[in-house]
Amino acid sequence: MNWNPALSLVKIVLTIPVAYALTYPFLHPTVAGGVLKEVTMLGGGGITIAIGFLILVFLYCRDLQLSLSLVSPAARQAEPNSVWLMFLFPYNFVEDFFIIANVAGSLRIEAERNSKLQSFKSFGLVTGLGWCTAQIVSLLPNTVGSVAGMLALPVWIVHWNLIRRVNASLQELIVDS
Repeated sequence: MNWNPALSLVKIVLTIPVAYALTYPFLHPTVAGGVLKEVTMLGGGGITIAIGFLILVFLYCRDLQLSLSLVSPAARQAEPNSVWLMFLFPYNFVEDFFIIANVAGSLRIEAERNSKLQSFKSFGLVTGLGWCTAQIVSLLPNTVGSVAGMLALPVWIVHWNLIRRVNASLQELIVDS
């Protein structure tokens, strides 16, 4: 969990094309499609939806933080508070991949010694990386971006549900102790 300057630089460099993709529809307003177009089409309702979405992201981050807090320190691949980097826009688009990998890896390591996690076949790496990828693709200002945006949400919900079930199992262990 030590800071790696080279990895941080790679993440920052990868954020540059994300930032460009985010600004592209504003620089080229005639381009059709993409998740930003759908939000713009909603007008004032788009702001309400965005605020609602940020509240859900807050709750999701809280569950990811709980996951990292419930695993033993030896199993942690990241500090529990690191999940809040999901709010560091636009860096979060890249960092989300690392957050998901760290949470899934920490849970996998915890499962090696914790019998309460033996019933889980996976710890969300595939679904987590799936919603992260769909989120990036949703930035494309075309139909592919729009479809990816629509796919990201249900995959995210599936991932979040898994995290909540894992957390419930880990908390059950604490109550049983």
